[in-house]
Amino acid sequence: MFHWLVLAAAICTSLLGQVLLKAGATGEAAGTFIQQLFRPQTIIGLGLYGGAAMLYIVALRKIPMSVALPCTAASYVIIAIIGYLAFGEALGAQKIAAIGLISLGVILLAAA
Repeated sequence: MFHWLVLAAAICTSLLGQVLLKAGATGEAAGTFIQQLFRPQTIIGLGLYGGAAMLYIVALRKIPMSVALPCTAASYVIIAIIGYLAFGEALGAQKIAAIGLISLGVILLAAA
């Protein structure tokens, strides 16, 4: 159970990192690529990605990679919703159908 919780923490940490990287890449002060790299959101987002990788390594000690990696696809579902709500990104019928398929796949793999 511990390793599943660590995997969930890795996914959540990665999600937060992605949101911060998006925030660092957009907005009125996005500037050049170099300026973007040194924005606080970008730096923290990259740090969270590193932390997520460390958590993922711990989860892999007991969870088979063939199950753990597809479970991280749950982040695609959540990040699509966050992109829609927080950044106004499009969420059409094709994306919704893809999210449904990804969700079904994650559920089937986690139950295996």
